[in-house]
Order: sequence, then structure tokens, then C-alpha cells
Amino acid sequence: MTTNPIYNFNNKTAIVTGAGGGMGKEIVLALSKYGAKVYGIDLKEKPEEYTNSNIKYFQEDITKFDKIDLIFDQVFKETKRLDFLANVAGVLLFGKDKSLVDIDLDVYDQVININLKASTYAARKAIPLMQKTGGGSMVHISSVQAYRGDPLPQDAYSQSKAAILNLSKSIAMQFAKNGIRSNTIVPGLTMTPLQDRWKNDKETQSKIANHIPLGRLGKPEDMANGTLFLFSEASSFITGTELIIDGGLLLH
Repeated sequence: MTTNPIYNFNNKTAIVTGAGGGMGKEIVLALSKYGAKVYGIDLKEKPEEYTNSNIKYFQEDITKFDKIDLIFDQVFKETKRLDFLANVAGVLLFGKDKSLVDIDLDVYDQVININLKASTYAARKAIPLMQKTGGGSMVHISSVQAYRGDPLPQDAYSQSKAAILNLSKSIAMQFAKNGIRSNTIVPGLTMTPLQDRWKNDKETQSKIANHIPLGRLGKPEDMANGTLFLFSEASSFITGTELIIDGGLLLH
């Protein structure tokens, strides 16, 4: 029998970027299920699953920092706190993101701006708000690509995800004294909208699953479960580290 852990996020406030689908959507739904007031941000339209009154959604570009300022200000004005930040938003530009010797530098800048700079800015906005109420917890989404090269390189994506590891550690070191924890989730191959190219290709899905020791692709819910743990009191002595959720892929 599978038993669900008991989480209680009543009277807690969370901001989740990349909340328009995939991992971000599952994190929003999970946090709201356990009582948190959740503010989602994404350029995509609001998911139809967001029926809980605890969820508020902003359809906005996370690289428009003047808009992000307004959202963070509104969140703090409405709830008087910010307990959690999930930096989930990211982009993977198949066909455009290439080797460093081939990539168009405008494409490179686009990927870095979305995957790294916007996450840095969200954390920069969150830290002072968390300091005002005695601390908080951040989870940043990286990738197994942060640890390795690839014969079919997507160098902007891989570099941005490697830098996310350092961003999280730097925050953890600097602001532990303020009760702020910062950790990273490192997903393996996961069925999200970023991987729509596999959506109807059962043969490819099967081949990839056979390469993963646990025998299946990851699900957005797997990453949401890890995020709930890292936001909860069960992880109160954990900061500056990575939770690898990859089915054992990195064992190869």
C-alpha cells in the first residue's frame, strides 16, 4: 500500500514560476492541496485545473522584471509573507540550442535569460520578503545535463542548468543566518511539455525507459513530491544541496 506523507502548509505563501504546465503545475496543485496560498507565473494560459481558491495565476513573461516586481509586491501586500519560491520556469529550444561553436548568440542569450537570469531575479526579489518574516525555503529546478556533456549538445541549456546549482548553493550559504533554505531538484528524463516530441512516440519512450534503471520515465508528480519535501519541516536541516530525481539515470 502506498501512503502519502502528511504535509501542512496552512497560512503559508508560495510563488511558483513556470506554473503553466508540467512540473510547475503539479507543484502548484500539490502546495494548494496542503493548504498553501499559491501564486503561479507563466507566459502560458492559466491551466484549467486551477480551480482551488488558494491559487492565483499571473500570465506574464518572467523576463519582464518590472512586471515581476509588481507580482511580488502584490503577493506580499495580500498575504504579508513569502514562505516558498519554486524556480521552475525554463526553456529547451530543440534545433536552435546547439554546440557553443554553432549556436546563434541571440538564442544563447534567450535561454540564459529565461533559465538562469529570471531565476536569479526571482530569488533576488524573494530574499528580502522572506527575511521580513523569519525565513523561507527555495527550490530551483536544474537537470541531469548540469553534470555531463552530450554528443548532441544543447550548450545554453546545459550551462544554465549547471549555473542553477551554484545559484542555489550561494543563496544557501549567504542567507542561512536568516532562516532561508535553498535546494535544487535535478530531474532526469521526464514527460513534461518540454518533451512533447516524445508524447505520441511510444517506441522512443520505451527505449528511453529501458535505459533508466528504474524502468520508466519521470513524471511531473515526481518532482512535485520532491519539492513538497524540501519545502516542509521534514527537511528543516537540509540546505545547499541537490535532490536527484532521475530513476537512477546518472548511475550509468
